[in-house]
Amino acid sequence: MTEYFEVLLSNETEVFLDGLDEKVRKKILYNIDKAKYILDPKLFKKLTNEIWEFRTKYGGLDYRLFAFWDKRDGKNTLVIATYGFIKKTQKTPKADIAKATSIRKYYFNKNK
Repeated sequence: MTEYFEVLLSNETEVFLDGLDEKVRKKILYNIDKAKYILDPKLFKKLTNEIWEFRTKYGGLDYRLFAFWDKRDGKNTLVIATYGFIKKTQKTPKADIAKATSIRKYYFNKNK
């Protein structure tokens, strides 16, 4: 099976995952691993031109990890998970998308 991308978890994502129950954390990491091989919008969905989200539903709650792509080196495709949250409304909050966009800009400015 072809792996479409590698995933890098930011420190903030790691902190979010560490604060979750072990079963939830394992499910999220399983879905991230699965999304690397299967292009399925139920697992990894585009929100804007720049921001995507890893999606996991567990125990009636929706867990989201915002992410973006880094394809600069032309060999490896890297997806950086910026941070996570538990989604409580139908719509994705614009403030959260703005935060992920800001983290993306910081990342590319820092890694020029």
